[in-house]
Amino acid sequence: SFLISISFSQIFFSEYAEGSSNNKYLEIYNADDHDVDLGLYSLSSCANGCNDADTWDYPNNVEFANGTIVSPGEVYVVCNGSADPTILGQCDQYFTYLSNGDDVMGLTQVSTGGILDIIGTIGPDPGSGWSVAGVSNATKDHTLVRKSSIPSGNLGDWSSSAGTNADNSEWEVYDQNTWDFLGFH
Repeated sequence: SFLISISFSQIFFSEYAEGSSNNKYLEIYNADDHDVDLGLYSLSSCANGCNDADTWDYPNNVEFANGTIVSPGEVYVVCNGSADPTILGQCDQYFTYLSNGDDVMGLTQVSTGGILDIIGTIGPDPGSGWSVAGVSNATKDHTLVRKSSIPSGNLGDWSSSAGTNADNSEWEVYDQNTWDFLGFH
């Protein structure tokens, strides 16, 4: 089972984009006061929801080389290698199979499989995407930016993170192809 508790997540998703064509990326932020080696973490995913509630379709789908350091207050961007030059200019690592809106993406600890942060709900395909901040299908054709008041990842609790309105969501929802916040948090 990958629902292992991690007490604190010093790194988390600060931005997510499901843009037009291949304009897709995930931004990881280091909120801690010391360097983080991303080699201890990975991105795990499921295509169209997850086939079951106990395993990722693609565990450790994106791995980071040992010694991939993210300094305090800095970000690391994983993007589609065919994205717009604006995105490519901020990209640190390429990965082709980023979400089409209904693919669960998790920031996971390699040694335990524990979830530090997640976008989407483990379980059945949601259809086009998940609602965020009261916006239907917000993970499809939108950019999500984590509110600066959020200090850590959701540890796998997507529904609390997504919220039901703009006030109780951890995310701000922007129109598709909004990249104004990419490269910093």
